[in-house]
Amino acid sequence: MKNNIKKSLSLLFAALVLLTTFTVQPFSVQAAETLDINAESAILVDAETGKVIYAKEPDMALPPASMTKMMTEYLVQEAINEENISWDTTTQVSDYAFDISDNTTFSGIGLTKGKDYTVEELYNAMAVFSDNGATIALAELVAGSEGEFVKMMNEKAEEMGLPEYNFVNSTGLANSSLGEYAPEGTDPNGTNRLSARSAALLAYNLVNDHPKALEISSQKKTEFEGYTVENLNWMLPHDSVNFEQFYYEGVDGLKTGFTDMAGYCFTGTAKKYGKRYISVVMKTDSKGARFEETAKLLDYGFNQFEKQELFPAGYQLEGKSDIPVSKGKEDSVQVATDQAFSAPVKGEQAENYSIDYQLDEDKLNKEGKLAAPIEKGEKVGTAKVVYNGENDYGYIFPNADQQTIDVVAQKGIEKDNWFMLTLGAVGGFFGNIFNTVVDTVTGWF
Repeated sequence: MKNNIKKSLSLLFAALVLLTTFTVQPFSVQAAETLDINAESAILVDAETGKVIYAKEPDMALPPASMTKMMTEYLVQEAINEENISWDTTTQVSDYAFDISDNTTFSGIGLTKGKDYTVEELYNAMAVFSDNGATIALAELVAGSEGEFVKMMNEKAEEMGLPEYNFVNSTGLANSSLGEYAPEGTDPNGTNRLSARSAALLAYNLVNDHPKALEISSQKKTEFEGYTVENLNWMLPHDSVNFEQFYYEGVDGLKTGFTDMAGYCFTGTAKKYGKRYISVVMKTDSKGARFEETAKLLDYGFNQFEKQELFPAGYQLEGKSDIPVSKGKEDSVQVATDQAFSAPVKGEQAENYSIDYQLDEDKLNKEGKLAAPIEKGEKVGTAKVVYNGENDYGYIFPNADQQTIDVVAQKGIEKDNWFMLTLGAVGGFFGNIFNTVVDTVTGWF
């Protein structure tokens, strides 16, 4: 009898060692062996899953120049979504915005004092031609002053979980170049800082939260102040033959950057074959080089990786999918993952994935059982997908080298009625007494 009791306890314990949030740990890629990226820092990210498939010094904080404007774009569109402003809202430019736009050493078209500009006009000038004056005008419209807007930028960066960042203005210029206009509360000699990983995460949030950003950044040219200006992103299908060599199919964004301190930078994104990638190169040697190095990254992603469904929705682990239930009309419940897990996979990497899951501790009683009632589809745990290989770049998400997927109950289990629960309690009481007597008597022999 002792053996039977021990066996039962062992089975119960084994049933409890299961279920967790479907956690996905990184997989191995040998990008460094096949890519030679001539940039001080670079990264390539799958825009759907956030999986990093190539990285070179991705956490080095560098001046991002006008790639800073991606955060300004995000906050302007957020203000529009919150109905604080609209695309048709008009504003006039301040002395600050006008003076910066009138300075030929800075990127810009040149603004007119006393003229009403719509948010859409200013946003186009900022996103397509990197106009600094238009950027400042938008920052002042959204926050009242650029100093207050900078506070919003850093708060949003913290909220997004950007690992390396410091914003001191809305444009990406060095504060020393702004002179008396350096935003209040910032270092007069300061400059914005982002790592390639942070720039990629910022871009990931921008294109996923505000898809209109791509609609605007994909324009080959825009009209502003009576001029037709071409997009500074040469990877778009420009009319000019001078840019033909840089055209890349599927590119529809995102933001160029240049200062003497930053060098030539570019955060790019492209979609084809049903896949989207986000790339960042920082501190390349020339205008053309930033696009050439971006093309290398995108070729690597599109040509060598294939998105695969590694584990389907409803996946169940053999021997770990039937969970004991306490105080229910049924003694157990089946559990499974609530969605599929897919990842960009190179070669035969899919063969090296395994999965395990566990129950949430707060769902279990002292006996390690799930307490009824349980609703169909209720999250009861999480699952972990592990890549059993080497050399992984992780995920773009903050503090995460993995993704998670819920494990849920496959049917509802009602709580048993009070009479049956009482009988069970009484039976359990006398059963315990009986077992104690048996153990005692057995011990005499």
